[in-house]
Amino acid sequence: MKFVIVGKNIEVTPGLDQAIRDKIGKLDKYFSEDTTANVTLNVDKDRHKIEVTIPVKRNIIRCEQVSSDMYVSIDLVEEVIERQLKKYKNRLKSRDQAEGSSFKREFLENSYPEDDEIRIVRKKQFDMKPMYPEDACVQMELLGHNFYVFRNAENEQICVVYKRKGGTYGMIEPED
Repeated sequence: MKFVIVGKNIEVTPGLDQAIRDKIGKLDKYFSEDTTANVTLNVDKDRHKIEVTIPVKRNIIRCEQVSSDMYVSIDLVEEVIERQLKKYKNRLKSRDQAEGSSFKREFLENSYPEDDEIRIVRKKQFDMKPMYPEDACVQMELLGHNFYVFRNAENEQICVVYKRKGGTYGMIEPED
């Protein structure tokens, strides 16, 4: 596995670099050698955050962990990614069966205990009147939700606004 390690408000010391390569490197057993793990470290006061993004064929494996110590955050992120991989292995396997897979054959062939199956228990349909992103944020707040799907009045695309940590907002829109 290859690593791209970036620090924001923190210097990536040789000790941190080695801790990341040792801990996240344990995930090597799941991925092919040409897989790249993008790791971003960020420190804001006593919040030590690590974000790990691993692009794989038709999927992105991502985890973010925050603690008061960067080494603890590194340990947590590795455990969560490993749990995610085992939980969703069957779905990843069925979608990634073709040649050029991002996963090692041993991972795809091993069996892991099945966690709860994903079940959609409710479906909603509603009319999407065009609105501006700011209006969608207001509507989301009025409903007390943390995301809101709407038709963007600026370009007629279906978009999602969502509440971010720290009280800010984000928007997801399709690529052209």
